[in-house]
Amino acid sequence: MDEELSALLGGGIGRWADWLVNRILDHGQPTLDVIAAVVDGFGGAIDGALLGAPPWALGAVVTAAALWRVGKGFALFTLLSLAAIFAMGLWEPMASTLGLVLSSTLLSLLLGVPLGIWMARSRWADGVGATLLDFMQTMPAFVYLIPAVMFFGLGRVPGIIATVIFAMPPAVRLTALGIRQVPVELVEAGRAFGCREHQLLLKVQLPNALPSIMAGVNQTMMMALSMIVVASMIGAGGLGNVVLQGIQRLDIGLGVESGLSVVLLAIMLDRITQSFGKNAPQGGKR
Repeated sequence: MDEELSALLGGGIGRWADWLVNRILDHGQPTLDVIAAVVDGFGGAIDGALLGAPPWALGAVVTAAALWRVGKGFALFTLLSLAAIFAMGLWEPMASTLGLVLSSTLLSLLLGVPLGIWMARSRWADGVGATLLDFMQTMPAFVYLIPAVMFFGLGRVPGIIATVIFAMPPAVRLTALGIRQVPVELVEAGRAFGCREHQLLLKVQLPNALPSIMAGVNQTMMMALSMIVVASMIGAGGLGNVVLQGIQRLDIGLGVESGLSVVLLAIMLDRITQSFGKNAPQGGKR
């Protein structure tokens, strides 16, 4: 132990990082197993539901969402995009990618929205949180894969966890920003009517911060989608795996088809999630 401590004191940041990871592996395996089981169960349920649904049913749900939230023109674009993905034989990878994006986004929101609320209400949390979020956003995404693989092996779990770390900052920042931007008059009026802190949060601050929070949802989802190729390197699967195969084989056709599928999926998710920060179009026209 003394020799290990001496080596650490004489080493650099990399040696400290190795020591920390080894300590977690030696003493935190039960906790890591629980996290892996929860993430795998959550992600597996979403992935299984999307892959188990008939293509026509999943396509109908997505097209109906596009019609409801955006309008007839975009609903037609969505239907044609899904038909093109199906015709290229990439429906199952697309459904797996959608499952990865949805599970990563939901986990990011479950963690990020409460953290954003805390940062909006605590100066100390805001100072520490802003530093951590800067770290998470600027660290190269490939670096996340090393501890993710060491802690959780290969497969869906490390892919989801690495994606959550990469994609969560916008949800935290925009939640905190939205709550801070709620007019002081509304907050004071809520207090004047006898609202307690949790009532003030639920009935005044969160409803008024909803456009900013939904912008965070949109950005989180787009960042999660941008991680699919990186996550495929550790076995996350989906369209990222098809893109990776195209790179390895130098198959231009496969690369174009898989890349186009990613773009079409991104456009659909982007427009639909953006609409939740606005009012639904009147008469189904836009």
